[in-house]
Amino acid sequence: MLEQETTVPTPLWSRVLVWLCLPLAGAALLWGILLLIDWLPFGGPLNLVRRLPEPWDLVVALGLGLIIGLIFAALVDAESLTVRITTMEVVLTRPGRRRAVPRGEIAVAFPDRDQLVLLGRTGRELGREPCHLSKKKLSAAFTAHGVAWAEQDPYLEAYRRWVPHLPDVPDAANAVFTARQKALSSGDDEDVRELREELGRLGFVVRDDKKKQYWRRVAS
Repeated sequence: MLEQETTVPTPLWSRVLVWLCLPLAGAALLWGILLLIDWLPFGGPLNLVRRLPEPWDLVVALGLGLIIGLIFAALVDAESLTVRITTMEVVLTRPGRRRAVPRGEIAVAFPDRDQLVLLGRTGRELGREPCHLSKKKLSAAFTAHGVAWAEQDPYLEAYRRWVPHLPDVPDAANAVFTARQKALSSGDDEDVRELREELGRLGFVVRDDKKKQYWRRVAS
């Protein structure tokens, strides 16, 4: 008997559009600024570009705009999630990252703003990835494979705001929360992710709201 499988991908046309439109938009923006720079109250590094002989000023401006657009396209594409659900596992894949979770360990899946979250039967977080996929399609895919779908975090009321030196948070976890708060404030997304996983190993689930951390303990 063939294994049943459902895949919910980010549409290919959407990713292609991102890689085409953002670099072109960046080039157009820099070109426009270069044309208007004499009437603008700011110039910055583009004043140096403007002093280049023609047509090199335009070539350099367009090149810089393309590069800026490509950087933004890479950041957007990094959140292009594909969810594959089989009888054995749920696989969350995006460029440069793949997480496979045994299907039998998942108690519920739900959207948390712009992320998809998988929780285990004790409330432990098994997976959390950026997600802009259709909630309707995800709900149908998970329920078709026997995984419960919720419209929000079923433990939402259990979270508490983290502040330093909470007496019911062990010193080891407080140290991780402190380091993670610094990473949140500085925008270090990779450190934020790694420290979230470290807190998970210590028995904490954490969610963020406007650079503030909220936590709950995992049931034993």
